[in-house]
Amino acid sequence: MAKKPRITVLQPESDVPLDRFEEWLARDVRLSVIDLQSKDVPNLDAIGDGLVVLGGRTSAHAELPWMGKVKDLMADLHAIDIPILGICLGHQLLAEALGGRVNVGDPRGLEEGALELHWAPAAAHDPVVGGAVLAGGPVPMSHYDNVVQLPEGATELARTATYENAAFRLGSAWGVQFHPEASPELMQHWWKRAGHKGTTMLDRMTAADRRVEPTCRAIAEGFTAVVNGDA
Repeated sequence: MAKKPRITVLQPESDVPLDRFEEWLARDVRLSVIDLQSKDVPNLDAIGDGLVVLGGRTSAHAELPWMGKVKDLMADLHAIDIPILGICLGHQLLAEALGGRVNVGDPRGLEEGALELHWAPAAAHDPVVGGAVLAGGPVPMSHYDNVVQLPEGATELARTATYENAAFRLGSAWGVQFHPEASPELMQHWWKRAGHKGTTMLDRMTAADRRVEPTCRAIAEGFTAVVNGDA
């Protein structure tokens, strides 16, 4: 029996994990997770059949030893049509790797919690986010920084009431500003990490999860379909 395709996952921070994406992705692909706090950015030929870059608290302009290497890797993979999914910080790094621009500390302020997306017409037939459009639910959001200029030739797929470019596509690369991988429990962890007390975020995300979960799972399924050549 042929092996499943393999996706490499780059994890900038230990408390921004794959979370629910681990189960959803692993149904159809093998996963290699690389903690960038302890391991080097892999070479191009070690990536396999797709790349996921997760989020983190640092900015896309931070001077960290791995950050420029990740951007270069994304640009090189995009040039040979290896599927890429960037999430939150990964979304911002992808945009800049391909020629876009990120505003760090955007004055429009924090987006946090379960937010509704305004999908662009092109999103309905997109192989990665099309299922999420059909599901129609809100998505977990947690960010201050924002992609303010897309790479040349990229298509905006979604925005929020406050921010443009909540999702985009350029060829075989997709970026999402939101956190489709994040469970209510992970969102609560980030909320407490920011200094809040109580279970307000957990309560809000749990109440919304009946609509959030299928919307986010559809993105994982859409990306694995692309990696498998089924989309």
